[in-house]
Amino acid sequence: MNAMRKQSGFTTIELIIAILFLCGIGALFLLQKSEVDALNRDTQRKTAINAIHYALEEIYFPAQKSYPLVVDATTLKSVDPSLLKDPEGTIIGERESNYRYESQGCDGSTCSGYTLRTTLEKERDFIKQNR
Repeated sequence: MNAMRKQSGFTTIELIIAILFLCGIGALFLLQKSEVDALNRDTQRKTAINAIHYALEEIYFPAQKSYPLVVDATTLKSVDPSLLKDPEGTIIGERESNYRYESQGCDGSTCSGYTLRTTLEKERDFIKQNR
């Protein structure tokens, strides 16, 4: 009597379905990770612009009664120098920087106003101006 033996294991179809399922989950994870990374970089940009704005309004302007022509680590000593670099590591004022300081109403090295700007990946530009 030939008895049918029960074999345990997966069929080829089951393995293919499992692999496709895992690939789909992996792709979804990578898409979500890139979204989260972009939002994190946008948050870093906003934090830096807000810190520079605060330093200009609350520390620099009251002491100097004007705004600087350019912003850098020597102008804003109260700001952590790492905040003057965009997420790619380019310092504010350099040609490729994502952070822009645009002085306004300048007379020599003093200015009456400014605009701080950064380009965000997931939102419109983030802009701060003098009060």
